[in-house]
Amino acid sequence: MRKHWLDNIRWATVVVVVLYHVFYMYNAEGIVGVVGKITDFNVQPYDVFQYEVYPWIMMVLFIVSGISSRLYLERHSDREFVKSRTTKLLVPCTVGLVAFQFIQGYINASISGVLVSNADVPLAAKILIVILSGIGVLWYIQLLWLFSLLLVLVRKLEKDRLWKLCAGANASAFVLLAVPVWGAAQLLNTPLIVVYRFGLYFCVFLLGYFVFSHDEVIERLKKCFFFFLPVALALCAAFCWLNFGQNYADKPVNRSPLFVAHGWFTCLAILGGFARFLDFENAFTRWMSTRSWGLYVFHYLGISAVGLYIAKPGLLHPAATYVLTLLAGFAAGYGLNWLISRLPFFRWAVLGIKKKQAPAA
Repeated sequence: MRKHWLDNIRWATVVVVVLYHVFYMYNAEGIVGVVGKITDFNVQPYDVFQYEVYPWIMMVLFIVSGISSRLYLERHSDREFVKSRTTKLLVPCTVGLVAFQFIQGYINASISGVLVSNADVPLAAKILIVILSGIGVLWYIQLLWLFSLLLVLVRKLEKDRLWKLCAGANASAFVLLAVPVWGAAQLLNTPLIVVYRFGLYFCVFLLGYFVFSHDEVIERLKKCFFFFLPVALALCAAFCWLNFGQNYADKPVNRSPLFVAHGWFTCLAILGGFARFLDFENAFTRWMSTRSWGLYVFHYLGISAVGLYIAKPGLLHPAATYVLTLLAGFAAGYGLNWLISRLPFFRWAVLGIKKKQAPAA
C-alpha cells in the first residue's frame, strides 16, 4: 500500500520551502545572494519564520527520500534504482542547466552582482558563471543523486543486516540519534556554498533508509508524537530567541547543538504527526502531491524574478512586493511544470521525465 503520509510530508514541506524563499529573498539577517531588506524597519520580526523552518525543511526531505529509496528498492533492482535516479536527478541538474535553468542562473547572477563585479572576464567565463548559477535549488537533487549511488554501495556491504537491526528502534533510540546527527553536522560542510552539508544530509538520508522505513518503527513514533511535538516547539522557540538576527545558514549557528536539536526533534514530530493523522489521500492531496516536484524545481524562478525586476528597483510597496513574490513562486512552479512536462525534450532535460506522462506524475 502506498504511504500517503510520505506524499503529504513531501508536498507540504515543498510549500514551506516556497514560503521560506519569499522571506529569504528579502531577509534582513545578512544572508547574501538575495535582494535583501526592502523595508524601512530596523528589525523585520517576521523574518523569524526563517529560523523556525530552516533547521528542518531539508532534513525532513532527505529523511523522506531515504524512506522512499528503501520502498523503491524492495520492488526494483539496484541497477533500476541507479538508472531511475540518474534520469530523475542527475539529468535535470546537468543537461537541465543548459536547456533551461540558465535563465535562473542569469537572474541569480544579476541579483548578486556577479556579472557586474566580473565585467572584465571573458564571455565564455560569464556564460559558465550563468550556467552554474542556475543550480539554485537543484543542489538538493545533486546531493540526493550522490547519496543514492553511495546507498547502493552500502547495501552491498551490509546486506540488510543493519536494516533489520534498526527495526527495534524505540523512543530512547529516537532521542539518542540526535547525537550522531549533531556529529554529522560538523563534517563535510563546504565553506562558501553553505547548503552543501554532505555529512548532515547523508546521515539523515541513511536514517530514513535504515530506521524510519520500518512500519513498526513508525508505529512507535506515532505514539511518541505528543512527546516530541512540545519538545520540538520548545527547541524552536529557544533557537529563535537566542539566534534571531544572526546568520542561521552558516557556522557557528548551523552547526550548534541547538540548531541540530531543533531540526531533529521537529523532524520526529513531523514524521510521527503525519503518519498518525495525515495518512490519507483525497483530490486535493493527490493534486498537490503530483505537482510538488515541479513546484520545487521552478518556484524560485518566479520569486527571484520579482526580486530582480520589481523589488530591487523599488517599483512597489514592500507589502505588495511580498504578496506578488509569493504568488509568483506558486505561479512559476505550477505554470512552468504544466508547460515543461508537455514538451518532449524539455520534460526529460528539466524534470527528468523520460516519457510523456500526466503533468508532474
